[in-house]
Amino acid sequence: MARKKRKPRPRPLPLPPEHSCRSYIQIAPSDIAFFRFLLEAVDNLALFTIADRFKGILMLRYSPHQKREYQEFMEGIKQEINIKFLPNPSNLNS
Repeated sequence: MARKKRKPRPRPLPLPPEHSCRSYIQIAPSDIAFFRFLLEAVDNLALFTIADRFKGILMLRYSPHQKREYQEFMEGIKQEINIKFLPNPSNLNS
């Protein structure tokens, strides 16, 4: 009688982070829709909120576990969109 192969056990997931990482960027307001399209192409990497639609300031939230992937994405997207990285206001008060 042949034995069934067992599926490998999934690796344990890291504990969920207590806080998300945040970064602020400024792009041309006309590029916001294109930026959303590119960000959605990379599943679950980050979420963004438009902080100032007239100046094109976006707040991005991402998991600390995906910081490397986030930085690689932002470096790659610089070829398509002119991005200015802004200081995080929450870090300025401390």
